[in-house]
Amino acid sequence: MPKRYENLNGIKNKKTIIQIYKRRRERRKNVKDLTIQIPHARNKRIKELQENRERTTYTWIGHSTFLIQMNGLNILTDPVWGKRMGFDKRLTEPGMRIGELPEVDIVAISHGHYDHLEFSSLRKLKGNPAYYVPVGLKPLFEKKGYHKVIEANWWEAFQHDTIQLHFVPAQHWTRRSPFDINTSHWGGWVFQSNKETFYFVGDTGYFKGFREIGKRFAIDVVFMPIGAYEPEWFMKVAHINPEDAIKAFLELKAGIFVPMHYGAYRLADDTGPEALDRLYKEWRRLGLPAEKLKVLKIGETVISGQKSLV
Repeated sequence: MPKRYENLNGIKNKKTIIQIYKRRRERRKNVKDLTIQIPHARNKRIKELQENRERTTYTWIGHSTFLIQMNGLNILTDPVWGKRMGFDKRLTEPGMRIGELPEVDIVAISHGHYDHLEFSSLRKLKGNPAYYVPVGLKPLFEKKGYHKVIEANWWEAFQHDTIQLHFVPAQHWTRRSPFDINTSHWGGWVFQSNKETFYFVGDTGYFKGFREIGKRFAIDVVFMPIGAYEPEWFMKVAHINPEDAIKAFLELKAGIFVPMHYGAYRLADDTGPEALDRLYKEWRRLGLPAEKLKVLKIGETVISGQKSLV
């Protein structure tokens, strides 16, 4: 029998047949306006990103895909350029075409769900990247022909050239077929250079692990999911809502909040604009500093220490 992975405290994402039926019935009734989407900015400085090996930057490609440039390395998180997810079309175009990327040094995968791990996108990457993946995923990668693969358990650290990568807990689950539920793990990635620390949360519900991660790392920028939370009675264990995302940010004691995991695919009943609206309202209600919230347009690049550029 394959090993099955769990969340902290054994928290499970199990749903009964009745709950699944109720959720499907709700979705059929819960019609949303999908004509309005989140802002998109065509990046006009692709050449600078392709040639950059000095400055620290991050670019939101869309959903959970970021190009992070740090200490001369090009890092991609959960690279997914797919035009569809299941039966649904992608709602917003990626912020960069995959062929516009620089040569990639590191690919960091949070877990095996299809909106976070898409082999058709991986095959198109330039360079010879190392793939850092949760424990349990390496056999799948090797079956697909990838052999530069490093598996990670929670709290494991890896030195890659001039940066450190740490695999940290998340509260989620995973499956790619009817038979492999939770046979690989899930989590987030912390990228540490000698100057800055970035935390890519991956996919998660709100959980007590954020406090522990905040104690272990001095995080400058956190890439935090805010979408796919509705209906909350069904999604709460696995997907964090905007208000709880802010709560997690405060527990992390991070410097900058960059929202992600919204607006590209309709994975739940909420929409990208709805997620953003709730995020802004809660931020204002708590009186948090405006400069600590950096909502990126799709395709927008931020140079560390400077204003964003597109």
